[in-house]
Amino acid sequence: MAATGGPTHLRLYINIDHVATLRQARQADEPDPAAAAAVCAAAGADGITAHLREDRRHIQDADLDALMRATRAPFNLEMALTDEMLAIAERLRPHQVTLVPERRLEVTTEGGLDVTREPARLRDGLARLAAAGIRTSLFIDADPRMIDASASAGAVAIELHTGRYAHAPGGPATLAALAEGARRGRAAALAVHAGHGLTVRNVGPVAAIAEIEELNIGHHIVSRAVFVGLDSAVREMRGAMDLARGD
Repeated sequence: MAATGGPTHLRLYINIDHVATLRQARQADEPDPAAAAAVCAAAGADGITAHLREDRRHIQDADLDALMRATRAPFNLEMALTDEMLAIAERLRPHQVTLVPERRLEVTTEGGLDVTREPARLRDGLARLAAAGIRTSLFIDADPRMIDASASAGAVAIELHTGRYAHAPGGPATLAALAEGARRGRAAALAVHAGHGLTVRNVGPVAAIAEIEELNIGHHIVSRAVFVGLDSAVREMRGAMDLARGD
């Protein structure tokens, strides 16, 4: 079902973390995330995302510098709300910072940021980023409380966590929650993004939600690239999104 209303073009940001995961498995110098970002941009990605974790398990500080030098596409830095990460963002000044929860023992980010937990600290962090000219986004669950708190904190955008939907794409409740969350976010004057666990097979219903203007997708594209190449993997995802959007 094609989307109606809202942004016409659904942006695709490619998360290249797992290009670095493959490199770090051998502590080598390839594959190069910056080179991968260039391939993604040429294949139709609208932007590049990378998550600098506190434990540096995949993306390294040097990767961020290389990405900022080499990538013409807008760069979205995912990071935890810590003084160290805020200082890095202020130095780099990426197009956007998305604040995410981070636990050292997790394999990947599971669940959204609890933006009601330390509201003053969150407001201060968002204000620091905004003062540096950085667009701000919060990675949250499609929970009305989190959406409203994100708007109150001063974020420009929210990224709805699609993990529950990805684990049960046939469940109408998970998709309905995303659709309602997107509508609520837009009504609160927030830009609405989404991501986590999306694949060519399940992206369609999420891409068809009119209020969503950007998807962040990484693991599936890097995994698919093992079989068909990175350029083709990006084009497959772009095609699936455009089909659902009616482009």
